[in-house]
Amino acid sequence: MREQYRSTPLLEEDLAPTPMDQFARWFAQAVSAGLHEPNAMVVSTATPDGRPSSRTVLLKGYDSRGFVFYTNYASRKGREIAANAHVSLLFPWHPIARQIIVTGTAARIGRDETAAYFRSRPHGSQLGAWASEQSAVIGSRAELLSRYEELAARYPEGEQVPAPPEWGGIRVTPETVEFWQGHENRLHDRLRYAPTAGDGGWRVERLAP
Repeated sequence: MREQYRSTPLLEEDLAPTPMDQFARWFAQAVSAGLHEPNAMVVSTATPDGRPSSRTVLLKGYDSRGFVFYTNYASRKGREIAANAHVSLLFPWHPIARQIIVTGTAARIGRDETAAYFRSRPHGSQLGAWASEQSAVIGSRAELLSRYEELAARYPEGEQVPAPPEWGGIRVTPETVEFWQGHENRLHDRLRYAPTAGDGGWRVERLAP
């Protein structure tokens, strides 16, 4: 199974000055192209001894500081991040022959920012964050649904639900960001932002496909 990608070349002079500005450009284009959940990204973490794990989560915010998603801090990814802050993000935008790969370090965001986002979530999602001890072994789906129903009775629709203490945001501060554009004959464009020494700036490197 193979597909020839036909795309406009990605040239260094066409890039934004910073990787986050370039991400904003491509993200807007992915949204305009009608991609299903363009904010879906693969988050890869690892244990201190290098055993990796990956899962898909939704990007919930980004700015000059990095990329934010939310999780249960006691989940597998939460525990691995606490022990080893080095992570990778992958945005797999296959329908437009693009992907973005981020390497960086992850850290918890402040509780005020977490609480503000939690209040914006649908009521059912708020209850789900309490009902699920993410990554823990459970006896059955019925057990999970029973816990949810108990919470729904305690916090009916319209009543404020507090953010769980073990649930919150993670911000990934980028160290490198690679923008990949597919082309015919596997002559893809790979342009990677990397930090310049000492001044907080960025340089762009072209990688062989």
